[in-house]
Amino acid sequence: MKRRTLRHALGTHAALLVALACVAGCETPGPPVPVPVPAPVPAPAPGSASAGRERPPAGPARPAAPAARRYALGTAAGALVTQARGQLARGEPAVAAATLERAMRIEPDNPLLWIELAKVRQAQGNAAQAEAMGRKALARASGDPAAEAAARRVIAESRRARGQREESRD
Repeated sequence: MKRRTLRHALGTHAALLVALACVAGCETPGPPVPVPVPAPVPAPAPGSASAGRERPPAGPARPAAPAARRYALGTAAGALVTQARGQLARGEPAVAAATLERAMRIEPDNPLLWIELAKVRQAQGNAAQAEAMGRKALARASGDPAAEAAARRVIAESRRARGQREESRD
């Protein structure tokens, strides 16, 4: 009977030692991470226009200009916009507006949806509301030059439709 107890005790201790060895192995540091080295800047070729010029002293680093943002429609909102355009082409602007409002519940801050809804409001003959939608789109389109330009076009078209020619140029 003592043999079984001794075997059991050795088995338990062996399992504990294996577990500790695994944990200890996990704590060792991995291989060193390579650090990227910037490529050297080639010297100007002799005889080139910049060969005789010295480089200006390095000043404080300027923050990088933010990249232009591009808004896009998600899959569901894009499908609803396509559906709304078809409805508008069939002469159903009220149904198209309801479809776009569904898309806006999915992506409420997407300026492209506000622009689409402004176009529907223009088709309905409601230029004042189209301008308001264009202004909302412009407020949300910060950083996307294409969306900002489309929003400004909608605002200008709605002003022209109301006879405000001078304001539409601004």
